[in-house]
Amino acid sequence: MTNLITNKPPAIHAMTRQAISNVFELEKRILTCPQVQMKTLHVLHGGMYSRTIVMPAGILLTGALVKVATLLTICGDVEVLIGEAESMRVSGHVVLPASAGRKQAFRTYAETTITMTFRTDARSIEEAEAEFTDQHDMLMSRRDPKLNTIIITGE
Repeated sequence: MTNLITNKPPAIHAMTRQAISNVFELEKRILTCPQVQMKTLHVLHGGMYSRTIVMPAGILLTGALVKVATLLTICGDVEVLIGEAESMRVSGHVVLPASAGRKQAFRTYAETTITMTFRTDARSIEEAEAEFTDQHDMLMSRRDPKLNTIIITGE
């Protein structure tokens, strides 16, 4: 049986310039604090790229400015900033359509796994990262290659 959602499903939409600017300001403050190292699992398979991080409880993290539409899979307990003053609390597991033109902030209440997936023709992780953000040089995965696990199937 197929269940169709006829009301407005949860999603993360493109953010306003002001909302994105607010996250950039928050990011500047966060970068003055001690940083937590997190591993990134990268998978390139079948024309899709996925990147997964596991965030410990009690973490505040800003993401890169995303310029492509993605699916965002979240499992845990986290608050996600999705607008100038609007946030979404996710407790449990959810798969969200997420539009291009967003820069989220995340606050974890319990360990949380976040996976971003999008369609790509990239053949390397560096190509995929450059495809989804112009901030690819600032990504946590670029800071310490030892924190990356990379799977490229060639399919």
